[in-house]
Amino acid sequence: MPIATVNPATGETLKTYDALGGEEIEARLARAHAAFHVFRTTPFAARSELLRDAAELLEADQDDIARTMTLEMGKTLKSARAEAAKCVKAMRWYAEHAEELLADEHPRAHDVADSGAADTVVRYRPLGPVLAVMPWNFPLWQVVRFAAPALMAGNVGLLKHASNVPQTALYLEDLFRRAGYPDGCFQTLLVGSDAVADILRDPRVAAATLTGSEPAGRSVASIAGDVIKKTVLELGGSDPYLVLPSADLDKAVATAVTARVQNNGQSCIAAKRFIVHTDIYDAFAARFVQAMSALAVGDPMEESTDVGPLSSEQGRRSLEELVDDARGRGATVLCGGDRPEGLTAGWYYEPTVLADITPQMRIHHEEAFGPVATLYRVEDLDEAVKIANDTPFGLSSNVWTRDEAEKEHCARDLEAGGVYFNGMTASHPGFPFGGVKRSGYGRELSAHGIKEFCNATTLWYGK
Repeated sequence: MPIATVNPATGETLKTYDALGGEEIEARLARAHAAFHVFRTTPFAARSELLRDAAELLEADQDDIARTMTLEMGKTLKSARAEAAKCVKAMRWYAEHAEELLADEHPRAHDVADSGAADTVVRYRPLGPVLAVMPWNFPLWQVVRFAAPALMAGNVGLLKHASNVPQTALYLEDLFRRAGYPDGCFQTLLVGSDAVADILRDPRVAAATLTGSEPAGRSVASIAGDVIKKTVLELGGSDPYLVLPSADLDKAVATAVTARVQNNGQSCIAAKRFIVHTDIYDAFAARFVQAMSALAVGDPMEESTDVGPLSSEQGRRSLEELVDDARGRGATVLCGGDRPEGLTAGWYYEPTVLADITPQMRIHHEEAFGPVATLYRVEDLDEAVKIANDTPFGLSSNVWTRDEAEKEHCARDLEAGGVYFNGMTASHPGFPFGGVKRSGYGRELSAHGIKEFCNATTLWYGK
């Protein structure tokens, strides 16, 4: 895949870049290795000041980088601004809390005495250069949620970003440079996916994190396993959205629309499968279809646009294949199901709702990465949970109910990294984020995320 900015709203290639050669990659790896051995001893106060400075710069750049993201992958301009603001928030959160999160831990006095020690301390130390293989759908946020904790822990970053967002990738390197980070602390590697294996195998790279597709995760995990390196994987999702009889239907419908079409439907944590109790199914379906049909599809630079284009022609083709397969196997198209009229340039697709879904349809098991929702009618909570778990993924989930027993049932039985009651799944720096099953392993954000790339070192002091 060429490294290029191709505007998804028009199909026009705006900029192209040459991939780094072997000598350039080697120079960057050497620079990262040297930088780590200096940066790892930098006091928390200095690291915090650097990250706060980066946040200030990003806040000032918010409008410009938002336009760049919209041009590169097609998210609406208003959502791109919100993404930049979210990154600023996460940077400041880690700048404020990292030292506390990584403070020395003191085991129980009984265990210290039982070991024969005078004292024992657990200290969190950085691992080294971390390779981040990142996706295009949240081109700023996905990187910052790795970089902010990793840098605050004393690691250094090597970014292999998606090949269709090179300008955002280069901006990130420049952002940390302008903030005053020492040379080599954060570098963008403009390389194709074929270069990842050799970079990951290099002994100077300590660990890797990947957000992306299941095949990409499998590849990185197998390489890292072969050379015994730590990885964190956040892969796909096909999140369920359960609506039960006691739900606030107005809020459930309004949130369902946002949850499905956020980022033009291209989000791993977007709700995709809407599982609704039969008592309220007809009312929910009617309102949901009406709201999805009313969304404005068009130029993502326009403030009035609700849904922009998909990021690539291949992405739209894959989505069309899922819809066509479902339709051919008996699914009912309640709205959408086609390319919008009048938008002949760019990779647009109508907000779509499918009903009468069966396990024989690909969309029942595969992730729909675009503004396509599937509707299920269920008789009770047990059936709802069964359908919710009937997926290879387990990233997050949403449940709408006022019933405390139903909440506890879902908290216990839903197979997901998160269960959001009466609201939409969203990542926050204070909460761990990640999935189970084929959605990956490890956690980002919160104390869990910053410790993923640390060496929990036991310091034992004899009497």
